[in-house]
Amino acid sequence: MELRVFWTDTARFQLEDIFNFHKDKASIRVARKIVKQIIDRTNQLEKNPYIGTKEPLLSERKFEYGNGQYIYSSLDSTKVFVKDILD
Repeated sequence: MELRVFWTDTARFQLEDIFNFHKDKASIRVARKIVKQIIDRTNQLEKNPYIGTKEPLLSERKFEYGNGQYIYSSLDSTKVFVKDILD
């Protein structure tokens, strides 16, 4: 079965906030580029759900990982959940 990436509502709202921030501070082109980069990085999780490192601040949780741009969890071999986006 193929691994799929799912976004929580929180992560989607954060991505929208990141877009709006960069659109207002720079330009819509810059905002689109940044959001695309974040989405492209999370799509890499479909091929390798463990590309990040265990997030030290979430070490008490069994399945929480991060890669500097987002926090995600992999609960089983078919799903990865993007939980938080950092910018």
